[in-house]
Amino acid sequence: MRLVPRWALLPSVSAPVLLIGGWTVAALLEGPAYDPVRQTISVLAAYGAPGFWVMTGALLALGLCHLLTAWGLRAAALAGRVALGGGGVSALVVALLPAPSSGGSLRHGSAAVVGFALLAVWPVLAADRSGAAPWGLRPLPSLAATAVMGAGAVWFVIETNDHGAAGVAERFVTSFQSLWPFMVVVSCLCHPGSRPDRDDPEATESRR
Repeated sequence: MRLVPRWALLPSVSAPVLLIGGWTVAALLEGPAYDPVRQTISVLAAYGAPGFWVMTGALLALGLCHLLTAWGLRAAALAGRVALGGGGVSALVVALLPAPSSGGSLRHGSAAVVGFALLAVWPVLAADRSGAAPWGLRPLPSLAATAVMGAGAVWFVIETNDHGAAGVAERFVTSFQSLWPFMVVVSCLCHPGSRPDRDDPEATESRR
């Protein structure tokens, strides 16, 4: 049995591509009035924004990708898979509750915070403490990933409060959060334990 099915590679690699591609195209549609250094992704998905449908579609696709990856990542601990899936649901909620064209939105902001938190803690919750685990599910890399995401979230809060480079900070942390599931899936697919043993009777039978 493979640690993860090969199809899990598609949603996991699609997540960062769709997210980054979505905000890139939406920013181009927004034009020079949009400042990607200081302004957040939510501005691109706000009601009335030129790139509203592009960014909203990217967030919906991102949420579905996280859900599918969590489903296929059977080598991870259940708590981590639930947290990753919860992050996917939060992305769907963020897309379905866009920020208004001016001012803030408590529902949108709350969903975004929950999503940030779930996607930050899922690596630690998914960790496998057995010595035979793929590197992406080992405690040290998992803790490092959570630490990077947590530091990025703190950076984003600081930049938002100081009216600084909030857009850069948000893009950093969301890019890393969307990329890490792909890295974990790759580590599982490349792990020796994911390949059927040639001498295993069940593996031999399955190839007939």
